[in-house]
Amino acid sequence: MPNEVIATPAAPGAVETPHLRRVLGKWDLVLLFVVAVFNLNVLPSIAANGGVTVWLWCLALVLFFWPQGIAVIELAHRYPGEGGVYLWAKEVFGDFHGFLSGWCYWTNNMMYVPTIMLYFVGVSVFILGAGHESLADNKSFALTASLVLLILLVVLNVIGLGVGKWINNLGGLGTGIAAVLLIGLGIVVWTRFGTAVTAADFKIPANPRFVLNSFGVICFGLVGLELASIMGDEIESPQENLPSAVAWGGVLSGLLYIGATLTLIVAVSKDSISVLQGIVQAVSHMAGRVGVGWIVAPFAFLLSLSIAGIGSAWLGGSARIPFVAGLDSYMPSWLGKVHPKYATPYAALIVHATVSLILVVINFTFTGAGVQETFQKLLSLAVVLQLIPFLYMFGALLRIAMDESFARGRYSRATLLAAGLSGFLTTALGIALAFFPAQQISSIFSYEVWMFGGTLSFIGLAAFFFFIYGRRKAARKLAAAATAL
Repeated sequence: MPNEVIATPAAPGAVETPHLRRVLGKWDLVLLFVVAVFNLNVLPSIAANGGVTVWLWCLALVLFFWPQGIAVIELAHRYPGEGGVYLWAKEVFGDFHGFLSGWCYWTNNMMYVPTIMLYFVGVSVFILGAGHESLADNKSFALTASLVLLILLVVLNVIGLGVGKWINNLGGLGTGIAAVLLIGLGIVVWTRFGTAVTAADFKIPANPRFVLNSFGVICFGLVGLELASIMGDEIESPQENLPSAVAWGGVLSGLLYIGATLTLIVAVSKDSISVLQGIVQAVSHMAGRVGVGWIVAPFAFLLSLSIAGIGSAWLGGSARIPFVAGLDSYMPSWLGKVHPKYATPYAALIVHATVSLILVVINFTFTGAGVQETFQKLLSLAVVLQLIPFLYMFGALLRIAMDESFARGRYSRATLLAAGLSGFLTTALGIALAFFPAQQISSIFSYEVWMFGGTLSFIGLAAFFFFIYGRRKAARKLAAAATAL
């Protein structure tokens, strides 16, 4: 039965591999892709740079998002199983590169999940009605709300994806409904009142320095198609369901991103878009103009569902990386434990949530910068760490395609070469541009120290964990071989 936990007897001296339940169907995957890829919380920081970002979206969709879909389908076909970007880099480039890819994917989410908590608090206060917006600035309230949400998401994901997936699904539905409502209001306002936006607003500005950072954030916003493959052992009929789910999720996410960005630009002046509350700000402004101000609270509720779904998807998905690394002994082996009742990687989930909570506390308690600046700094470093695994992913396509013994998988050699080259170059550009400060940054020096120092620190930690625990793995293999003799 696909939903049962199967215990495979281990060979003498070998480590028994736990088996996870296959509970994700095709439409679960489509909704997972929508909630993971289409993140309304990154839109305001992008739209704040004006109409030129629409062209950046189009470029990223063609040069990064399409190759990403090709890469996910091809690599999942060639290397099925739990781990996704970790497994693919490991199989193609070797153990250390697999670990580094997975490590960057995981640690990026250590910073991204706190930004989601922060965004959730900023949006959810609008559910309480007018006059409660200031609660978002109350540190005690914000920390308590973040803690409650984080605990809820961890508990649901520990119980299992069979339950936790419904938070993802509700988040996907909330994301879609919120986006349609946002875009629908924009169309009504545009048809009734017109817009002050002109063709000139879509031209490249004379000083494009602040716009450059947006391209890296846009690429970051488009990641997520690879998320389901990290949970490859928990997908029902992955060879059949994954390709069509990638196609549907990709098309829907791309359309929603462009439509929502245009709506923000039309509804709110780019100079007054808040990177944290820009979505609710736009809806409130448009709803007031058409006389439906009551809609703001329900919209905030839908957006809160969306944000909770985003947090659940990335918390649950990325926690599979330390789970697999624990099985490989590149990190403490107890991270590879599964819950005896629910058959989920509970240890990895709890560790991930604990680190994220610590970062939330640090941001609320010890950060001297403003909230929007702190959000932007965390987001920019998350962009760099998130995109490093994609260098490996697209590099894997190129290596497979250029292999003399190439055998066709899902796609031809020419398609893999085109997708790999386009994706690799675009990813490298996105990483480089993330080091350019956004307009919310007040000190360029501290920003660059944060970016370079953070990137080097996390890569250094990856090397430390790999080689320390790699020695343990080698010693264990030798001991097992000696026992067998």
